[in-house]
Amino acid sequence: MVEERNLKAANQIGMEIGIYSLADLYPDPLTGKTISVKQRMEEIIKAAKLADEAGLDVFGVGEHHRLDYAVSSPPVVLSAISQVTKRIKLTSATTVLNTVDPVRLFEDFATLDLLSNGRAEIIAGRGAFLDSFPLFGFDLTNYDELFEEHLELFLKLNEQQLVTWNGRYRSSLKEAAISPRPIQQQIPIWVGVGGTVKSAERAGRLGTGLALVILGGDPCFFQPFVDRYRESAALTGRALEDMKVAVTGHAYISKTNQQAIEEYYPYHSNYWHQLNRHHGVNKTWSRVEFEQMCSKDKALFVGSSQEIIEKIMRHYELFGHQRLLAQIDIGGMPFKKVAENIERLATEVAPVIRKETRK
Repeated sequence: MVEERNLKAANQIGMEIGIYSLADLYPDPLTGKTISVKQRMEEIIKAAKLADEAGLDVFGVGEHHRLDYAVSSPPVVLSAISQVTKRIKLTSATTVLNTVDPVRLFEDFATLDLLSNGRAEIIAGRGAFLDSFPLFGFDLTNYDELFEEHLELFLKLNEQQLVTWNGRYRSSLKEAAISPRPIQQQIPIWVGVGGTVKSAERAGRLGTGLALVILGGDPCFFQPFVDRYRESAALTGRALEDMKVAVTGHAYISKTNQQAIEEYYPYHSNYWHQLNRHHGVNKTWSRVEFEQMCSKDKALFVGSSQEIIEKIMRHYELFGHQRLLAQIDIGGMPFKKVAENIERLATEVAPVIRKETRK
């Protein structure tokens, strides 16, 4: 079975290393130019192909419903990527689960699984924006309840071909045929968590993977999240070896630590400036503050390959995680730099991490 092959492969290669894109359409801070949606889409597909050829394990695409982001439908984009790649796993990063119909979500990713020969996955989250709520007719006052109900229904769809179900926010199902069925026995689903321990606890209780969103600060802050996740899983009788943890975050690799800071600061600063501006926050980080964020004891994966290896291993000591997903194309960064980072991650970082974490 595909899932069994994947588990055996994970045990043999150690930690999975991948990349993801949220497909922002921000201007390049050095040139002031913003590429077209078409070019951004083409470059995302090209990045996935490069990652696959370089031997990375996972490629993800995020969901947004805004004019300053290029991707609103991850399964469509991932289906295109599936046709130009051979082995890399394909995941959403993230699916805004509150505002998507779970049946439609399952059908879309089951279709992707068939097209990709068993490589589809989902990271379910809440996203950085609320645009999808009015767009698809959902009430913000039901924010948390929608997420939980949609997740529970998706898990049932994943298990059964004929589903009977009743909930509060969606029409009932009675012996509904859920098709197509994926190649994998079940589509792997992770819950993206960045803010509350309660969300990590729910992921453990329901038996999903846990994808930690760590964009800065001290990674020790997230250790209670992982502890609660595993405790919650154990209390429901789940085998801890089946409970997978991923770390996701921003990354940039260059020849030296100082060069990485020099090259990445304009794009990181621009990304957060644009994002904060949309949320009505006038916040930017100074160069000095940014350098502090890149220090050895902080979570931001910026530096030489050796520095990145050491940071990943420090995270591994804290979390014992099975996957790292790096976001490397933010803030209007030109594709040339993205391609260089894919190459460094795949050839200089990933082999060392796999060796150090191999069971």
